[in-house]
Amino acid sequence: MNLLSIGASYRTADVAALERLAIPESAVPGLLQKLVAQPYVGEAVVVSTCNRVEVYAAVSGFHGGLGDICNVLSEHSGIPASELAGHLYVHYGEAAVQHSFRVSSGLDSMVVGEAQILGQLRDAYHAATEVDSAGRLLHELMQQALRVGKRAHAETGIDKAGQSVVTAALDVAADHLGGDLTGRSALVIGAGAMGALSVATLTRTGVGPLRITNRSLERADRLAEAYGATAVPFEELETALGEVDIVVSATASTEPVLTRDRLEAALAGRSGSAHPLVVLDLAVPRDVAPDAADLAGLVVVDIDGLAASRRALPAAAETAAVEQIVAGEVDNFLGWLRGAEIAPTVAALRTRAEDVVSAEMRKLISRRPEFTEEQRADVSRTLHRVVQQLLHSPTVRVRQLAAEPGGDQYAALLRELFDLDVPLATHADAVPEIGGKA
Repeated sequence: MNLLSIGASYRTADVAALERLAIPESAVPGLLQKLVAQPYVGEAVVVSTCNRVEVYAAVSGFHGGLGDICNVLSEHSGIPASELAGHLYVHYGEAAVQHSFRVSSGLDSMVVGEAQILGQLRDAYHAATEVDSAGRLLHELMQQALRVGKRAHAETGIDKAGQSVVTAALDVAADHLGGDLTGRSALVIGAGAMGALSVATLTRTGVGPLRITNRSLERADRLAEAYGATAVPFEELETALGEVDIVVSATASTEPVLTRDRLEAALAGRSGSAHPLVVLDLAVPRDVAPDAADLAGLVVVDIDGLAASRRALPAAAETAAVEQIVAGEVDNFLGWLRGAEIAPTVAALRTRAEDVVSAEMRKLISRRPEFTEEQRADVSRTLHRVVQQLLHSPTVRVRQLAAEPGGDQYAALLRELFDLDVPLATHADAVPEIGGKA
C-alpha cells in the first residue's frame, strides 16, 4: 500500500466548488465506508473544513486509487469527474506525507500558522477510527501529522499572533469600519466549533456588545454564558441583524441562512447608520445567499474574498523554521515506512527457518525413535537457539539498512536469496511522486 492524498482547497477551487464538495459531519462515515469499498483503496481519512476537502488514502496502485477516489468525490458532489479534476491537487508517496505535515503545521492554511486545523485533523482521524477505515499506515500518518503540528506551534512563533481565519476576516472588517473594531456591536450566527472560535476571537479583540444566535438556543446560551455575551433566539435573527455592525456567520446549514429578504429587512432598520453592515461568511456552504451580495449598505466577506486578501503572514524566519521541522519529520516517517515494509520479509525469513527446524526434527525423530520426550525437547530448543542466533544480527542490520534511502533493495535481495514468498501490494502502476497544484 502507498499513500495518496487528493483534495481541493481555497488555493484550487472557489467557494461554489467547495460548497458542492463539502461533506457534512453526518455524511462522513458513509463516505469513508464507500471509499474503502473501492477496489484500490484499503484505508481512508476524510478532512472537510470551511476551505478544504481532502482524502488521505492507502492505495494499492496510483492510477486505480486516483480513479476510485475521484469517482466517489464526483458522485458525492455531483461535479462531473472531468470538471472536478480541474479543482484537485494530488500528492503520492513522499509528497503525500509532506503535504499532510504541512497541513497539520498550518503552512497550507489560508492564514498561515492557524492552529484550528489541528482540531479538524484530529476529528477527521477519530471519525475514520470509529468506522475502522484507518489501518496501520493512516494511523501512523495521522498520529505523526498531529505530533508535527504540535511541534510547529510549540517550537516556533508561527502562531504567536493568534492567527485564524476569524482574525483575518476581522482585519478585513476593520477596513470597512474605520480601522478599529473596539466597541463595535457584533452578532455570531452558529454555536459550533467555528462559531465558538469566532466568539472567543471577537471577545479578545474588544468587540462588544456581542450577541450569539443558534437554532438550538440552549447551545447559544452555553456559549454566551462562557464569554459574557447575550444569547438571542433564532426567531429574532432579523431584529438582531439590524442592531449590529458586524455579523460572523458560521453555521452548518446546507441552505443560505441570510437570504436577500432577511438582509433587506435588517438593512432597512439601519438606514441612518454611517457604516455598512459587514457580514463575514465563514461557512461552507455559504450562509449568505448569492443574490444578496449586491445590496446597498452591505459588505459580504466570504472565503473567496478572504483568500484574495491574505495578510499578516508570519515572518519568513518562522515559516522557514516550520518547513525545517516538516522536512525532518518527513525523513523520519519515510524511514519508519521503509522499515515497516521490510517487516513481512523478515517475518517470512524467520518462518522459513522455523519450518526447516521443524522438518529436521521430524526426520531426527523418525530415525531415532528411542529419544525420550525430554531429549527431543532439548534437541529442538538447541536447534531453535542456533537458528535465532544466526538470524539475529542479519535481521537487525537489514532493518537498519532498510530505513535508509534506497533500503527497499535489501528486502528484495532477501526474498531473492532465500526464495521467500511474501505477499506484496502491486506497485506496477505507481509513479515516483505526483505533486499537483499546491
